[in-house]
Amino acid sequence: MKQIKDLVRENIRNLKPYSSARDEYKGKEGIFLDANENPYGELNRYPDPLQTELKQAISNLKNIPAENIFIGNGSDEIIDLTFRIFCRPGIDKAVTLAPSYGMYDVAASINDIGLVKVALEKDFSIDPGRLRDALLQEDIKLFILCSPNNPTGNAFPKEALIQLLKEFKGIILVDEAYIDFSTSSSWMDEIEELRNLIVCQTFSKSSGLAAARVGIACSSDEIIKIYTSVKPPYNVSTLNQQAAIEALKNRDKTIRNIRQIISSREGLAASLAELDTVSKIYPSDANFLLVEFTDGPATFSELVKRKIITRNRNNIVRNCIRITVGTEEENHILIKELKAIGK
Repeated sequence: MKQIKDLVRENIRNLKPYSSARDEYKGKEGIFLDANENPYGELNRYPDPLQTELKQAISNLKNIPAENIFIGNGSDEIIDLTFRIFCRPGIDKAVTLAPSYGMYDVAASINDIGLVKVALEKDFSIDPGRLRDALLQEDIKLFILCSPNNPTGNAFPKEALIQLLKEFKGIILVDEAYIDFSTSSSWMDEIEELRNLIVCQTFSKSSGLAAARVGIACSSDEIIKIYTSVKPPYNVSTLNQQAAIEALKNRDKTIRNIRQIISSREGLAASLAELDTVSKIYPSDANFLLVEFTDGPATFSELVKRKIITRNRNNIVRNCIRITVGTEEENHILIKELKAIGK
């Protein structure tokens, strides 16, 4: 494959990053008169622009060097930066699967990048030949793989893809927002061998920090340096960094919650399978179920009337609703109301 620097847009290669006050002095003690901050208030100081403490905590957990970790303002910032760094507007294209996470379309449109969508099979598996044909087109610069996939819920086996991706000469972004709910191994294991691989995870799902907006990208130190030079200087607040650090300190609680969600997912699937209005429940490696109803849109509307909010995916997969796994009580109420709707 090409050198990473040759995959980066020329203007990004030539970019002189903004140097913030906290880049020039990294100490924590002193009288700070350098950043035009208000001297009063509990949150008057700018956050650590390099998220040093949080990166070290992630490094300790995942056994990945801190220099191979980037912290984004949610995974969405990482997705957007990937387009901005590697894809030339109006020239380069990216490949993703269909159906998949809708933000890939939005980020591609914002950055004026053509998005080539490779349709999944009826069971939501990947046709390797169809994907290879798409990836080997000359103008393809980026491939985005969501695994486990949203909204289908399934993870894609690495074994079936890794040889194909070794042939790909562009950048690979694997979005693993739901990996903690899956038995599949993370693509982070492949970073050392695939220097063009970026693996994206988040604190939003398994750590329960959706409001904090903290995303993680792991890749080669060369790629991480480029992300760091392009991002806004203070892209993740002190409050959000601390929330993520506390979640890592309480990892046992997170693990218990993950196990509970997986158990509830299986119980919810079993209860849904007993309903006459349910046609199909797709297997899930995530914290949600994609469920096909006899009349998905009508069922969705009836649930809204009962103040139960699910996600209507009928425009993506006919008659399907995506249902997030809730608490045991929330799941019980959902089933009760679905039974009432069925009558």
